[in-house]
Amino acid sequence: MFGLTPPPSSSMSLGDLKRLVKTGEGTFLEFKKTISSPEKIARELCAFANTKGGILLIGVSDDKTIPGVPSFYEEQYLLAEATSILCDPPVNHSVEIVETGIKEVIVVKVEEAELKPVFVKMNGRKFAYIRQGDKSVRASLEKTELMRLGSRNEGVTFQYGQNEQKLFRFLNEYDKITVSEYSNLIAVNKRTSARILVNLVSIGVLKLFSGNEHPDYFMLSKNPF
Repeated sequence: MFGLTPPPSSSMSLGDLKRLVKTGEGTFLEFKKTISSPEKIARELCAFANTKGGILLIGVSDDKTIPGVPSFYEEQYLLAEATSILCDPPVNHSVEIVETGIKEVIVVKVEEAELKPVFVKMNGRKFAYIRQGDKSVRASLEKTELMRLGSRNEGVTFQYGQNEQKLFRFLNEYDKITVSEYSNLIAVNKRTSARILVNLVSIGVLKLFSGNEHPDYFMLSKNPF
C-alpha cells in the first residue's frame, strides 16, 4: 500500500507548461489525459528510461488542450504502482504538479536508466519498451539484447570467421539484412544469428534500424574498421 504524500509544486510555471505542450509529443514528451491503467503508464515510463529519458504530462490531451486532473491524490496510487512495481527495475523519476486553476497537471520527469533494459511486468512476463518518435513501442529481442550489452562493463570481442565473411559479402550486395535472412544465410538458429549481429552492433561494425511495421534490420556502419 502506498502512502499519500503532498505533491511538490513544480519549478515549471503554467506559462512554461503551455509552451512545452505547444511543441507536441515527441521522443522526450508524452501526453496523457488521465491514468487509465498503471500498465499503460508503466510502458511510457519504461520507454523513456530505455531511451534518453523524458517527461510525461498527465492532465494533457493529445490535441494539446490542458483539462488537468481533479486531484493528484486520485492518480498517485496508480502512478506509484507503475513506477515502483510494474517497472523492473523501478525507474528513477520525479513527480511535480503545475496548478492550472481548480485542477492540476502532473509532471513526471523520467531519467535515462543507467542499467538497461528496464522491463514492464505483465501477466507473468516481462517486456522492454523504447521511444520511437512520439510512440512507446515494444523493443525487439535484438534491441533488448543490445541495451543489455551496452550496460555491461566487459567488452565484446570480434571474431572474423566464415559466418562473418558471409555476412559482409551479403551486405556488400544487398545493403541490409534481418535476423531471419542471416539465419538462413549461415544455416544456424535465429538466437545465435541475432547474437552475432548484436555483438557487431555493440562494437560499431553494424547499425541496428527499427523497421516499424517490418522486422528490425542491420546495415554496415559507414566506417566499420
